[in-house]
Amino acid sequence: MDEARDPGGLTKVIYLLVLSGAWGMQMWITFVSGFLLFPALPRHTFGLVQSKLFPFYFHICMVCAFVNFGILVSQLTWAQLTFWETSQFCLLLLCLLLAVINARWLEPRTTAAMWAMQALEKDRGLGGEMPSSREGPHPYHQLREQDPKYSSLRRIFFRYHGFSNLCNLGCLLSNGFCLVGLALSLNHL
Repeated sequence: MDEARDPGGLTKVIYLLVLSGAWGMQMWITFVSGFLLFPALPRHTFGLVQSKLFPFYFHICMVCAFVNFGILVSQLTWAQLTFWETSQFCLLLLCLLLAVINARWLEPRTTAAMWAMQALEKDRGLGGEMPSSREGPHPYHQLREQDPKYSSLRRIFFRYHGFSNLCNLGCLLSNGFCLVGLALSLNHL
């Protein structure tokens, strides 16, 4: 942004804090927390933790994307957009759209499918074991082969979970590219 439309120090600080905070949170949730919790918790406990964590996380991502997009849009001179401003606008718009889809559509459906799967698993005495404990034939494979309803729920869960992961990765990359662009546009440190 050039000097004629300098947004002011406080706006710049808010923009940078929200963008970097969102990216840091996305990095932690995406690449650390699940990998630490999954082997350490029983399956259904892990699902419970994720069902409490993800709605909060996705809504924070949505709010951060909205704040950053709002700050950027209010500062742009639409007749003279530079390549960087256009790229940043597109990246933040993409992040906002993906965050809304994740928070408002994918997460509730993923969680509902997980709860339905867990109810069927509990009926079979499953869910309290640690993910790494496998003795004999895998009981979840047997359940999937014996119960078409469970098999269908599992497909639905993994479909929504996969789309949610893609949206999350899209948000993470969008915010990451915005941070890279900001870092490259610094004149001095």
